[in-house]
Amino acid sequence: MAARNTARKRAFQILFEGDQRGADVLTVLADWIRLSRSDTRQPPVSEYTMQLVEGYAEHATRIDELIAQYAVGWTLDRMPVVDRNILRLGAYELIWVDETPDAVVLDEMVQMAKEFSTDESPSFVNGLLGRLKELKPTLRRD
Repeated sequence: MAARNTARKRAFQILFEGDQRGADVLTVLADWIRLSRSDTRQPPVSEYTMQLVEGYAEHATRIDELIAQYAVGWTLDRMPVVDRNILRLGAYELIWVDETPDAVVLDEMVQMAKEFSTDESPSFVNGLLGRLKELKPTLRRD
């Protein structure tokens, strides 16, 4: 599953870049795809990365509502940008991607928080996504 791990990291990077630039994630995704086709030094964008970014984009409003609602003590705009985008990706995959086991999503997002964010971030990401996992049957609306 190393390919899925890499796909998730690239999807996170695209969401992060879109957030930082104030750009639509689908535009950033298209830029990444175009660059990977014209520059051999750039890795290709996998099908799963595209699915994750496109799926997030489709449900972005609902995902941000859920994160804002269940992030105790944090508003979305005060949240560290890394954490916010890990949570966005994790919430999408957890709630709308049925073929990925919930435990895998939680583990992957916690590992990403360990790699890219602060010491407190893994427990924050785990707690919030764990809460969404518990509520999953009631959350899946557009």
